[in-house]
Amino acid sequence: MVLRRVLFALLSNPRLIEKLSESRPIRAAARLTAAAITRGQLSARQATRGFAPRLLRLRDTFLKELKDGARAKGWPGPRGPGRGGRPGGGP
Repeated sequence: MVLRRVLFALLSNPRLIEKLSESRPIRAAARLTAAAITRGQLSARQATRGFAPRLLRLRDTFLKELKDGARAKGWPGPRGPGRGGRPGGGP
């Protein structure tokens, strides 16, 4: 509890934060973090480029199979008078 308060007091000091940000280890850590984030973003973009055509093909195949299955079951059926309107408004 006391350690937490001391750390909070130290890290609330703008002058100390500025000095720490200018130190070599903190700058190196920031550089490594920025490089890792950039590498991750680039690899994610490349992965989605290769994945998009497969997703589109999967969607098209799914819709085709769904329509074929619905037609085989006779769905949608013929619409007569009073159908397709409000719920409960049938003949």
